[in-house]
Amino acid sequence: MSEAPIIKDLTEEYAGKRLDVVLAQLFPEYSRSRLKQWIEQGQVLLNGEQARPKTKIIGDEQLQLSVQPIESEENCEPENIPLDIVHQDASIIIVNKPAGLVVHPAAGHYTGTLQNALLYFDESLSAVPRAGIVHRIDKDTTGLMVVARNLS
Repeated sequence: MSEAPIIKDLTEEYAGKRLDVVLAQLFPEYSRSRLKQWIEQGQVLLNGEQARPKTKIIGDEQLQLSVQPIESEENCEPENIPLDIVHQDASIIIVNKPAGLVVHPAAGHYTGTLQNALLYFDESLSAVPRAGIVHRIDKDTTGLMVVARNLS
């Protein structure tokens, strides 16, 4: 994202949805918690006015997003980290995430994450927001994770 505000016209397709949900759809490269933080800090405006995450969209609003780029979320680099791939096909990858591995870059963990490993494993994931990670589990939890290989 650039320093200039991003302006989006919200159509009726978003009517009835919460602002935080709409932002997550429009900007999937950012976490929901990051988007909520921006709303609460007044960096997201609806028709020029500050809104709340729970604000319902009517369908004829103008959304303005004014934020600085977040280094950790935009510049995740591939890293050769071993992965336990349980299944893969053209649409998904199922990974057995080991305990101790952070899922995606965040404060204090900009490298050595599952997202870094996935980008190394399949470079085409760089075209998918958050390298296809659609959910996360805690660092100290082991479990299966489904990774989307495309936006379909």
